[in-house]
Amino acid sequence: MSKPEKTANLPPRRLSVAPMMDWTDRHCRMFHRQITRHTWLYTEMVTTGALIHGDVPRHLDFSQEEHPVALQLGGSEPADLAQSAKLGARWGYDEINLNCGCPSERVQKGAFGACLMAEPKLVADGVKAMRDAVDIDVTVKHRIGIDDVSSYDFVRDFVGIIADAGCNTFIVHARNAILKGLSPKENREIPPLKPEYAYRLKQDFPRLEIIINGGIKTLDEIDLHLRHVDGVMIGREAYHNPWLMADFDSRYYGDDRAPASREDVLRAMIPYLAEQLSRYGSKGLKLNGMTRHMLGLMAGLPGARAFRQTLSDARQLAAGDPALLLRALERMRPLAA
Repeated sequence: MSKPEKTANLPPRRLSVAPMMDWTDRHCRMFHRQITRHTWLYTEMVTTGALIHGDVPRHLDFSQEEHPVALQLGGSEPADLAQSAKLGARWGYDEINLNCGCPSERVQKGAFGACLMAEPKLVADGVKAMRDAVDIDVTVKHRIGIDDVSSYDFVRDFVGIIADAGCNTFIVHARNAILKGLSPKENREIPPLKPEYAYRLKQDFPRLEIIINGGIKTLDEIDLHLRHVDGVMIGREAYHNPWLMADFDSRYYGDDRAPASREDVLRAMIPYLAEQLSRYGSKGLKLNGMTRHMLGLMAGLPGARAFRQTLSDARQLAAGDPALLLRALERMRPLAA
């Protein structure tokens, strides 16, 4: 079992990268960590069933460098959540986060995700069970409403009930979840954003840590939100345009060390890729399973297309040589001159 040492002094959750299925796996998180030292990173959602009945190391192993890192759980049974939280704490995660925001039909069939917003007392029981089981933070990520229930009172009461169970941190995806009729992708785009709901939560519950999520793409937007709430969680923009995070440490954490360059990031990833292929290549891990997370590193620069094309070249990927990262960089340089 992997037991990385926990970070002694955890930074505040001023900035974080959202848990995103099929995207924020351990390789993505390791890549993001080369860009920002202090931003909180979150796993993809892991169901309690997968941990209790499945391959625990496959779901929970991570690299020590990823700290601060949180495990997001999907589930609704308090006993299962407590058992899974114990596993997460034992593995060395810094936080356990409960998913109360995913609207997918598959998740609904498991009776968790956004549909849990209709059962705040069950969520409170789950939070209490996890808090009793572990000594790390237990947090909740949720929407502001479900289907046509869109009044502020709904989300205020949801937060209030769960706060009474001991949860101090709420990550608010500031739009409704439409449980029937919209795909998960459409649920990220069609329901209107209402950041003012997150702001009001902070006003009504000043002792709670309120973090806003949803549609945030620029530093100016982050600055605006931080006037009203404690933290900002970035979703897909962090994946498609990861260099946005290059300013996070200095701008939001007061770190005066020089940030890594894009080339520094690529060079730091090469030994990691080699080590992972050596350890897990026989179990099916391929180079493209890791390099796919880096395609957006050069977004907006001349030659970015050549960089992406090189990292997507099936023949070169099949060779399994991590130095492909540097070849992609060299190919774009003449175009960037």
